[in-house]
Amino acid sequence: MCVSIRKFDEKDIPYKVKWINDKRNNKYLHYDLPLREDKTLVWFKNIKDRVDRVDFTITYNDEPVGLIGLINIDRKNKKAEYYICLGEEKYKGKGIAYAASKLLIDYAYNKLHLNKIYLYTEKNNNQAQRIFEKIGFKKEGLLVNDLIYNGKKIDRYIYGLIFEDYKRKN
Repeated sequence: MCVSIRKFDEKDIPYKVKWINDKRNNKYLHYDLPLREDKTLVWFKNIKDRVDRVDFTITYNDEPVGLIGLINIDRKNKKAEYYICLGEEKYKGKGIAYAASKLLIDYAYNKLHLNKIYLYTEKNNNQAQRIFEKIGFKKEGLLVNDLIYNGKKIDRYIYGLIFEDYKRKN
């Protein structure tokens, strides 16, 4: 299995639009749907040179299969928020998200010199929670009514991964 991550590029926009608009992928995502390629291009041009985020495309045998990255990079406090979306259904359950996450974590600690990576996940997103815990994230708390999305109040867990803990286990 050859999993890699590469910088998200303009040529990846059609994949992002397809994956985020797919109901199998967006149940726990909080985008204004549907995404459109023209608006996503504007978004890309606005974020591509920012230093407070890094966005990658996950590839499997050189085929784009998902998105992964860090947002809200806080260099002073050495932390950032992790996100992932494995977009291609036929590649789910094969360890690709896990492998891509390990690559991103290595990048975060070795290139960005972060101390902590955190993420949010909806309370009912059990499948994602299993993957995050396998990677080494620890549940730090429950945020009640943390979001209001489409008029619905959403509870989310916050997870954290501290570099020393991760390094000790890997």
